[in-house]
Amino acid sequence: MTDNKMIINLALFGRTQSGKSFAGNILLGSADFRSSFAPCSVTKACSLCRSCHLHSFMRRGGQEITLQVRVLDTPGYPHSGLSMDCVKQEVKNALIQHFGQEGLHLALLVQRADVPFCGQEASYPVQLIQELLGHSWKNHTAVLFTHAEKIEEAGLSENEYLSEASDTLLTLLNSIQHRYVFQYKKRNSYNEQRMKILERIVDFIKENCYQVLTFK
Repeated sequence: MTDNKMIINLALFGRTQSGKSFAGNILLGSADFRSSFAPCSVTKACSLCRSCHLHSFMRRGGQEITLQVRVLDTPGYPHSGLSMDCVKQEVKNALIQHFGQEGLHLALLVQRADVPFCGQEASYPVQLIQELLGHSWKNHTAVLFTHAEKIEEAGLSENEYLSEASDTLLTLLNSIQHRYVFQYKKRNSYNEQRMKILERIVDFIKENCYQVLTFK
């Protein structure tokens, strides 16, 4: 971070069809990542994209700060065409290539709000994050709930939704200091959603004192 510019580095993890690529496009304010419904895994390789500069995003020390977001999209697992080892090696290489020196601010675990977080499949992305980020993964992980409009359609508030969540999800949220954010498709425009999510993510990074994870 320079005096008047901040770059935040994010990596997306999650199960196949959890909405990682769409979430990446929301964060970037673009359509750089291929995002579509399919009966198979869409993302087969890691891809890094950069947002345009968001001028006057925030103020710090009396100065206006310009923000740029760098997002790494990753293949989900279970994957319809790649083994766990292939996914792991692909993501590991991408983390080293893109965030080896500059560092990763946050791993975003993308989880559909309308899919229960339980069972073996739910644990795969968490295991991947733990293996790749190491012992400090809990300090650099947040959950991004996609399809959060389904919560509203069910007549629930976010707090009510979480109060009924599985023990597995609640344990995860406790371990990462309740760093989570909800992404809605219908309630607001994409730009409004983007700004709210980015503000929340920047708050998480501030709580971490802007520390990053580097990879070798």
